Amino acid sequence: MRLFSYLSTNTSASQTSEIGIVKSARDSMFFPLSALVPDVPSGDMTSLLASGRLDEIASALSKAPANALKPLSEVQFLPLVPRPGKIICLGVNYADHAKEGGHAKPDYPSFFMRCATSQVAHGANILRPKVSTKLDFEAELAVIIGKRGRYLTRETALMHVAGYSCYNDASLRDYQRKTTQWTIGKNFDSTGGFGPWLVTADELPLGATGLRIQSRLNGQIMQDANTRDFIVDVAGALCLLSECMTLEPGDVIITGTPGGVGYARNPPVFMAHGDRCEIEIEGIGILSNAIADAA
Repeated sequence: MRLFSYLSTNTSASQTSEIGIVKSARDSMFFPLSALVPDVPSGDMTSLLASGRLDEIASALSKAPANALKPLSEVQFLPLVPRPGKIICLGVNYADHAKEGGHAKPDYPSFFMRCATSQVAHGANILRPKVSTKLDFEAELAVIIGKRGRYLTRETALMHVAGYSCYNDASLRDYQRKTTQWTIGKNFDSTGGFGPWLVTADELPLGATGLRIQSRLNGQIMQDANTRDFIVDVAGALCLLSECMTLEPGDVIITGTPGGVGYARNPPVFMAHGDRCEIEIEGIGILSNAIADAA
């Protein structure tokens, strides 16, 4: 089951956030959640995940009437979780990326945070800001928390995962290196592509391991790796984070990018106005964003 957030125009011509469902990445039609299970939170992904009713929704989807379908081509996607409580990112979580950046294989991940205003939806423009031309691509697996938890163990951690998605942790490399902390280069408005949908954990290998992950810039493969190459896997990352903080429904964990990023190439390759960047993860789908200069 695939859940996504989109912008809906109601009968009074006002726009609201809604949740849609597709059965597979190949589908061209979707079901509005409100048409399947009217009494669940259908306008906010965080509230939906907190309700704990994904199994009920999956059951309703299996019986959904065909006349409730709508064309996916007409949808304006929103970032999958538009206002997460937390967006926590792992840096240097593939050995090849550590090597190309001149880092030793870390004993502990480099954690940093993103904010909600840095995110953009599938199909929307990633904005290159006026102050920099060094906008880099980063293909990453996103983990979406579905159940509250603290002090998780490897045996329990994955029970708290609702599903997985694609993320482009696009970074302004010059700003990232202005300080010893990476946060400033990772939080420019409208730079983090997120989507297109949440694929529920039951549809993927345990911990989303063994999935091919790619970034493509204007059709050219830039990064090509596999999630089995994580230094810290999904369960391990959740254990480490939950030592520090309570993980809550709707929280998003971004698991790091493999080698092949633009700044490490000779010559460097950065995203520019008119480019298109795609992030594809096996079993999940393709996140696609055009690049545009900010006004």
